[in-house]
Amino acid sequence: MSSIAIAIVVSIVVTAVLSLLISSASYKRKLKKKQEEATDKSDLILKEAEIAAENLKKDRILEAKEKILKMRSEFEDEANKKKSLIISNEQKIKQREQTLSKEIENLKRKEGELDDIRTDLAAQLEHTKKRKEELDKFNQQKIQVLESISKLTAEEAREQLVAALKDEAQTRASSFIKDIMEQAKLSATKEARKIVVETIQRTATEHAIENCVSIFNIESDDIKGKVIGREGRNIRALEAATGVEIIVDDTPEAIIISGFDPVRREIARLSLHRLVQDGRIHPARIEEIVTKTTKNIEDEIVEIGERTVIDLGIHGLHPELVKMVGRMRFRSSYGQNLLQHSREVANLCAIMASELGLNVKQAKRAGLLHDIGKVWHEELEKPHAIVGMELAVKYKEHPVVCNAIGAHHDEIEMTNILSPIVQACDAISGARPGARREVMEQYIKRLKELEELGLSFDGVEKCYAIQAGRELRVIVDAEKASDERASQLSFDISQKIERDMQYPGQVKVTVIREMRSVSYAK
Repeated sequence: MSSIAIAIVVSIVVTAVLSLLISSASYKRKLKKKQEEATDKSDLILKEAEIAAENLKKDRILEAKEKILKMRSEFEDEANKKKSLIISNEQKIKQREQTLSKEIENLKRKEGELDDIRTDLAAQLEHTKKRKEELDKFNQQKIQVLESISKLTAEEAREQLVAALKDEAQTRASSFIKDIMEQAKLSATKEARKIVVETIQRTATEHAIENCVSIFNIESDDIKGKVIGREGRNIRALEAATGVEIIVDDTPEAIIISGFDPVRREIARLSLHRLVQDGRIHPARIEEIVTKTTKNIEDEIVEIGERTVIDLGIHGLHPELVKMVGRMRFRSSYGQNLLQHSREVANLCAIMASELGLNVKQAKRAGLLHDIGKVWHEELEKPHAIVGMELAVKYKEHPVVCNAIGAHHDEIEMTNILSPIVQACDAISGARPGARREVMEQYIKRLKELEELGLSFDGVEKCYAIQAGRELRVIVDAEKASDERASQLSFDISQKIERDMQYPGQVKVTVIREMRSVSYAK
């Protein structure tokens, strides 16, 4: 290599080294400068942080002082209030003590007054005892004088007095009994009517037989074995599902269904009919058929109600009332079918209202619904007339119709002319011979016995059984019986009827005493 090249290389190397040294010195100066700036900035931040911390400390101290002052003020206010309350209570206590002291002084004064009164009473009692002794002596002397004058002892005079007052006491007793009976009737009429209506089927054998038993006819007695089932399981299942009694005895080609609820009897009869037709009789099938029949009978009840209101020309009746009208088909009253009776009353009311120029539609409506309370499913301790009126009010019937329903047995006061018409038509339908399903011979015999019982009493001139035997009208001789005797007679006859006769419902005994004076002008 030439010397020039070497020199150039050395020059380049020296230049590079110098350049590095210069740049390194420059970098160190810049780095030192940055370190100084960073140190100054950190010192500034620390000073600012110290100043902020000092300010925050002062603020917290001020807030704490304010809170302490506020708490001290609240405490002082509360203490002042309690102090005022204590002072007020102390004043009240002092006033109460003063009042009690005055009351104690008054009691002491009254106690002294009572001691004086006791002393006076003791003196008066002693004086009264002396006066009583003097009066006893005087009465004894007076009795002796009277005995000497009347030549009677006190016991004899007492007996004569008792004999003289006997008739008057009997008259007063009769009047007293009459008042008691009237009061008892007022309080017992509502419950008695319900009991008579609901229990007549249990007390009269002929009515119970006709109204509580249904006959299911079969083609062959072989079916009875299928109905009974193995060890009686089929008949037990049928009775449990329908709630009636199934009687399978030696009656040829017949099964007896017994129960007080006619709807249940009808369900049992229809279920038996379907089971016998189907031929499959076992507990599961029985329950299935009874369930279907129950639904069908409910539909039939609604259909009967709808057909009835359509036949009578009654419109706008609530569906629940229509359903109740249908249930009347399976209800009886004293042996008379309730739906047939209600239809008859509705037609009679319509005829009467037409003749009198009244509202025929309302009359027919009231006649049909007058016994609706008898088919209400709930057992209420109210007369059926009141229950029916409440149902009519509930289902928005006209007030005239509601009053006619509630008043047809005089349970409430009649407020319109339609009410007595419904009452009269109800009596016409129920009172005519044969309507209540009595055998004619028994019916006539019972009325004759009723009249003979009335004629057996002294002073009775004539006796008539009317209203299908529900009323006995007795006419007495005015010369042989007084007004008091007539009142006593009605009570005695009613008691004898209760003891000696059997009858459905109740018998009203009316005693009539009529005084007539006759003169002739010649």
